[in-house]
Amino acid sequence: MGVTVASQRPISMQEAVGYAGLEHLKEESIEGRLVLKHDRLFLLTNSAGDIAPAGGGALGLFFEDTRILSHYELRLTGAPAAVLSSQLPEQYLAQIDLAVNDLSFGGDAWDPRNVLHVRREMLLDDGLLERVTLTSYHNEPLDYALSLAVGCDFADIFEVRGWKRHARGQFFAPIVTDRSIARQYRDRTGRMLQTDIVFAEAPSQVHGWGAEWRLHLEPNTSRVLQWRVVPHGTDVDPCDFASRREPLRRIYEAWREECTRFDTDVEEFNVTLDQATGDLRALYIEADGTQVISAGIPWYSTAFGRDSIITSLQTLPLNPRIAIDTLRYLARHQGRAVNDFTEEQPGRIMHELRRGELARSGEVPHTPYYGTIDATPLFVILLHECWRWTGDDALVQQLLPNAQAAIDWIDGYGDLDGDGFVEYSRISDRGLVNQGWKDSGDGVPFPDGTLPEGPIALVEVQGYVHDAKLRMAQLLERFGSADDAARLRREADVLRRRIHDVFWQPDLGCYALAIDGRKRVLPTITSNAAHLLWSRAAGREQAEAIAALITSSEMFSGWGIRTLSARHAVYNPMSYHNGSIWPHDNAIAVMGLAHYGLARHAMPVLSALHDAALNMRPHRLPELFCGMTRAHACRPVLYPVSCSPQAWASGAFFMLLQAVLGILPDAPNHMLRIREPILPDFLQRITITGMRIGRSRVGLEFRRHNQRTLANLLGIDGEPLRVVMELA
Repeated sequence: MGVTVASQRPISMQEAVGYAGLEHLKEESIEGRLVLKHDRLFLLTNSAGDIAPAGGGALGLFFEDTRILSHYELRLTGAPAAVLSSQLPEQYLAQIDLAVNDLSFGGDAWDPRNVLHVRREMLLDDGLLERVTLTSYHNEPLDYALSLAVGCDFADIFEVRGWKRHARGQFFAPIVTDRSIARQYRDRTGRMLQTDIVFAEAPSQVHGWGAEWRLHLEPNTSRVLQWRVVPHGTDVDPCDFASRREPLRRIYEAWREECTRFDTDVEEFNVTLDQATGDLRALYIEADGTQVISAGIPWYSTAFGRDSIITSLQTLPLNPRIAIDTLRYLARHQGRAVNDFTEEQPGRIMHELRRGELARSGEVPHTPYYGTIDATPLFVILLHECWRWTGDDALVQQLLPNAQAAIDWIDGYGDLDGDGFVEYSRISDRGLVNQGWKDSGDGVPFPDGTLPEGPIALVEVQGYVHDAKLRMAQLLERFGSADDAARLRREADVLRRRIHDVFWQPDLGCYALAIDGRKRVLPTITSNAAHLLWSRAAGREQAEAIAALITSSEMFSGWGIRTLSARHAVYNPMSYHNGSIWPHDNAIAVMGLAHYGLARHAMPVLSALHDAALNMRPHRLPELFCGMTRAHACRPVLYPVSCSPQAWASGAFFMLLQAVLGILPDAPNHMLRIREPILPDFLQRITITGMRIGRSRVGLEFRRHNQRTLANLLGIDGEPLRVVMELA
């Protein structure tokens, strides 16, 4: 993409892709779709491997926020094909098996013997490679026809999600040869985009909207067809499946070798953890010449501030590389100037970076967009926590100026009215109204659903700021000024007391969700309050009250902790943020419980999320799912536009395990503490090998004996490490 090429005559969008716009399209359920991902490309198809109907929902092949393939349908003449199975052996590989019965060849309608097997194999690297193998089991030769329909609408990901466009660029007639099709579009900035479909062997016929093959199949023989779909400028040869699969296999094998190994006595849980490990590698993208974790498929295949930071915090026990890459990437994109359109401010950590046409043309401010209230304190938290895991003094010294700039933003731009709380109010008319993690338009409500007036001070953000200042103080004690460290500790202590005085609601037994611009308290019971436990900003009495609340029936559905209490009128288990279940949110809550020695309260949560993963395909927790009570459903109810895979959902189990096993690293002091570990009821044993603490690799085993969990040190490789075990 981005390379200007000779083009044909201009045509309308209707002529180019078969429809005039996306208004009529409906969303595809995550349960019925296949997802392939590698680097900057991802593919979503239905269970048959098709992108159909043309432009159907979120389905498509996407490259850098642009849908470069919007229609992709294998058509088998004769009787309709039946999907026998759809498999995803790897994150970059799909196998779909289809059967075609013999009705069109004179078979008995009451005895539909399947005579033609069609196997589709789809591989994603820097393009899409498909191999189709047709095998005839008919006892006589068959003359058979197969066709491939293609279309490219070059829609921006925002447009696919629902953004209404008032103007678009120019489509051009396809360029066709006997072995290729090129579809072209010039966007509103003048950039020429192109998708190339190249066939390994010339089909019987090629035209602008696809290709056809007329095949003669002998009994018990196979015929193989291959082709590639790539963004323009990508090498299209060779169309060889094995040669392209092997490098990908090595990449994922090396990733798993680099990661901590978790092995339990429950094979299904092992599969879940392995799926999450592979998904995290698949979600890596190349951005600005470097590698960084992206947020999720399909809507967020790009670098994020908050999402990447929280994923990094979750996965430090698995692989610190995610955190290191995130810190360096976000530091390079930290705010330097004041820009009201993008909401950039000096020291502010970015929210989201986009590379599609809407960003290039200035229709959206994501170049990058900085409208997030929590990514900046979370950046400081991540730098300190990464140091505790890696002991990497050089990384801290390199990024300490960025952390100081973040603290300066908190104290300056972050406190809009000088009341000591960090709050947000949208600046850009195309920015987000809500800028915490619950960033939907109705994600910060009063209990009756009334929406507050800005600026809004979220309760969990005050906890993040408290934590960030304490952690920055520790960094400054080692690498900076002791006087500045003491000042930050005093400020954190004042903030902790003010959080209690302003946000704590004794009649609810919970912290309020937020304070609005009129200084009204939002007495809404939400999971946000549990984040204060993670930040260690709650008192002991308040922590115990929240522990009881989030595990009660009004917050705990049986599948996980809801985002909002079922007692409120605004509660809706099918909403995005007002009653749904988010795995990452549950993990933060459980880590908070562990900080207060309340990990035993978390056992039902961990077991519930394990059960939820067993009911998901393929043992993968999605971004979120609905909050219906478990007694009313035999499996979790899926949320229709949930991302899957999604980074902080993939990272959730690793934070959950760290929390309940009491793993507390202190790499700068060459020490690891194991504090009061506890295993959930569904596990008898978990073995951890190769976990990095500084320059050491640690092996640990945990076994449950009646109500106690015992820990055993298996070994230490690398530098010496002191391991202290505190068993209950």
